[in-house]
Amino acid sequence: MSVTLTNLDRVLWPETGFTKGDLVAYYERVAPALLPHLARRALTLWRFPEGVHRRGWWQNECRGAPDWMTVAEIRGQRFCVVDDEPSLVWVANQGTVELHPFGSTVDAPETPLRLLVDLDPGAPAGLVECCRVALAARRSLGEATLVKTSGASGLHLAAPAAATFADTKAVARELAERLAWELPELVVAEQRREARRGRVLVDWLQSDATRTTAAPYSLRATRVPSVSTPVTWDEVEAAAAARDATTLRFGPQDVRARLDRDGDLWSDLALP
Repeated sequence: MSVTLTNLDRVLWPETGFTKGDLVAYYERVAPALLPHLARRALTLWRFPEGVHRRGWWQNECRGAPDWMTVAEIRGQRFCVVDDEPSLVWVANQGTVELHPFGSTVDAPETPLRLLVDLDPGAPAGLVECCRVALAARRSLGEATLVKTSGASGLHLAAPAAATFADTKAVARELAERLAWELPELVVAEQRREARRGRVLVDWLQSDATRTTAAPYSLRATRVPSVSTPVTWDEVEAAAAARDATTLRFGPQDVRARLDRDGDLWSDLALP
């Protein structure tokens, strides 16, 4: 299986000069850690073929895929399944910056793999406030909870799922509403944007069967290249204590170095 690469010198992040070739090279480098988190899972692709400074779009329908690539039909749509390096390179060559898998496999689309919560701050709240909320959420969800940066402004939490999406979403909603009651100055559980100013939305809807979440090690379409990166709870605690989350912002080179040093901190969630 070979992929013809095109326009590798096209700059996708003008502020840093990060090119399409750099994007492809990054995904090739992190493929051993990333692919187990995409295995057998339908993907929504966020494509920016002209660069992150231009208008991008979400793509569900897996149009134009080579005949060797896995495509799965779910709820009437044909989704790309990126379960090997050539498939990953192919979607990257389409100008796909972000990879957002669904929370189940294509073999069992109605069975959740895990409970997912997105901690999304409303300015002037930021990543430090997300760290505080994450630590409170962990006390409720348990020691098995894992955390990663969203690669944008917040954090993602993953915990063991219940048997169904409905039950899992109910647990996530109960968590959000309890935190909003316990920490009303810091947390909001409702989606209304005006309610989120200066607080952190605990987005329990990420545990819905129809939602997708940025994969670990996915690049994000931010002003400079950033990556959704698994972190340790010690790192989250340190950022919260210092009120400084600069240590939780990672670019492609940072992630490559972390993988070389620590391996995949989310490997327990990777599919065999």
